[in-house]
Order: sequence, then structure tokens, then C-alpha cells
Amino acid sequence: MQRGSIIKCERKHGPAVWQFRWSESGPDGQRVYRKRVVGTVEDYANSEAVRESVKALITRSRPADRQMKPLTMTVGELCRHFEQRELAQEDTWRSYSTRRNYHFLLKRWIIPRWGSHELSQVRTIEVESWLRSLTRARSTCAKIRNLMSVLFNHAWRYELFDRNPITLVRQSAKRRAAPNVLIPAEIKLLLDNLALRERTLVLLAASTGLRQSELFALKWGDIDFSEGTMNVTRSIAYGIVGRCKTEASQKPVPVHPILAAALIHWRDHCKYREPDDWVFANEHHRGRHPYWGQAILRRIIRPIARELGFGNELAGTHFATPIRRCSGVLERNSKSCRNFCGIRRCVPPSTSTPRRSRRLSTWHKPPS
Repeated sequence: MQRGSIIKCERKHGPAVWQFRWSESGPDGQRVYRKRVVGTVEDYANSEAVRESVKALITRSRPADRQMKPLTMTVGELCRHFEQRELAQEDTWRSYSTRRNYHFLLKRWIIPRWGSHELSQVRTIEVESWLRSLTRARSTCAKIRNLMSVLFNHAWRYELFDRNPITLVRQSAKRRAAPNVLIPAEIKLLLDNLALRERTLVLLAASTGLRQSELFALKWGDIDFSEGTMNVTRSIAYGIVGRCKTEASQKPVPVHPILAAALIHWRDHCKYREPDDWVFANEHHRGRHPYWGQAILRRIIRPIARELGFGNELAGTHFATPIRRCSGVLERNSKSCRNFCGIRRCVPPSTSTPRRSRRLSTWHKPPS
């Protein structure tokens, strides 16, 4: 088994896969047998193609020589190794949206530019210069840089390489322009011109600061109207339900009586109102899935905001991003905050911030 063996394994669902089996000496000198799925029969036509792709992934050298002689591997081979080990569908270490974004960045940017380079040929200055030449936002370049660093850390962890040249790559993620923010008067005007569903969405986003993924993952059982709290226990991205982004995101969110009344009014008009039903269940899918936030923003909210004269604030943003930032304006401007809370009778300033560390378990009535 010095060259290993390649077998084709049938699966219950999906195409058959190629499995590579080999043996190597463990730390104690005993023989250790290993196996790994390389790809499907659609990816590799025959066993020779499979062997060509895995020959650089397995070392046959002695354990004492592994740190002295790193493997000769290209960035493209490292990307495939990383995808097989770290981005598998059954892997719960990373969220679905993170794995999806990693796949996109690898396919769109890293593999086309660096795929044919050996790991030892990747230089810090070359990567830094390449990132500065990209006509993309700084945040996008920072994500590419961070993913390349994750790749080399992965190679280091599996003893495929002995250093990370991306560590010293400088790349800022600072915005080139100030973010768009809706002021309280614009929020009020927008609410007055929206239908019931969209008005409830905007009011909920502006008063709680929930992320889009948390907003559409709410179920009626998460809202305790008697206690005036809302439990954020899940998020949904690209139709896949997962955990919240941070631990602080799972803290209870206070619900003002006016917001609770708006939610009850929306529930009375909903077809799906059981505790396990989505708050914003999509009737076209018979309530099995919530609405798609970007579709509501693009087709309904943004055109109305454009007619009202402040559509630029909602241009090119995710759902509720400028609305969530409204709470930051309220926190910094006490006068605007009092006017907004008085006009809309919404949540008080102490609870209308999107910062998860400021979430409260109960709502406290502001002084008159």
C-alpha cells in the first residue's frame, strides 16, 4: 500500500465518490491506516485523475523528516484540501453563509490568481500589492486576505507547510465613505407610507436592532408578550437555519408595548400564527419558509423610500442596515431620540441600540 488504493464508493443520495486509502507510520512507529473522500465521479473521470490530485497531499517520508521537508503543493491543491476538510456540508464549525462565502472567494479570486503557485512561491509583498490593485471595497479585500491566511494556517496545521506568509500582509477594512443612516424623521415618514407587513418589519428592525438573519428567523413562540421580551435563538441565511452570529446575540431583547401591539396586529392578519410558525412566514411556501428580506427591500421598501426623497440611503445596502443604524443616531442625539419615541411611541433610547452588549432583559419606562 505504498502508493495507496483508490476505490469507488456508492452513496445512498448523490453520485458515487472516489475514496483514497493509504497507510503511514504514526508517532509511536506503528502503522496507521487512513482514508479520505477525494471527490465524486463527476469531478474525476477515472482513478488516474484521482491519483494525480492526491499525490501531493500524502507524505511518505519518515515522521522525523516531515517538519524538515515541507510538501511540494500548489495553492490550488491546498484549496481543494481545505474544502474537503473544512467546508464539508456536515461540518458545523462554520455557518452555512461563511462556507458559502469561502467557496465564492476561493473560486472567484484566490484560485484564478494563485492556484498554480507553489506554497513556497507565495510572497508577502506580492499578495499585498495584488490586493491593492483590486478594484473592490476594502472590506472585500480584507476578507480575501483573511481567507488566504486561514488557508496557510490550515496547511501549517496539517504539516503541509511550515509558515504563514500572509501574517504580515497589510490590508485595511476601513470604509471609504460614511455609512448611510436614516434619521428618525425619515423612519417616521417611511413607516407612514408602508403596508402592514413592511411597516411591522421596519418598526421591529428600528426598535430592536436585529440583524436581517435574526429578524426573519423569529417565530411566534420566541416572543413573550406577557413579559415583554423576545428570545433570539436562531438565524437564517440563504434559506438555511443556523445559530446566531455571536453569543451576545442570544440575549433577550425587550419589546415595548407599542411594538408588541404592532406584532399582535400583524399576527391577527397572518394565516400562520402557531408558536412554531415564522413571524414573517411566506404564504407562497405555505408557511414552511420565511420571506426573503432582500426581495422585500428591493421591490417594496426601496422604491417607496425613493419616492419619499431619501432612496439613496437604502441604495446598495442589506435589509434594515440603515434602519438598524438609526438607533445609533438616537443614542447620540437625545433630542431626536425624544422626538422619535414621542411620535412613534417606540422603544426608549436605552434599548434601541443594535449593540448586542446593550440588550436588556426587560424594558424600563423612560422618565417623563
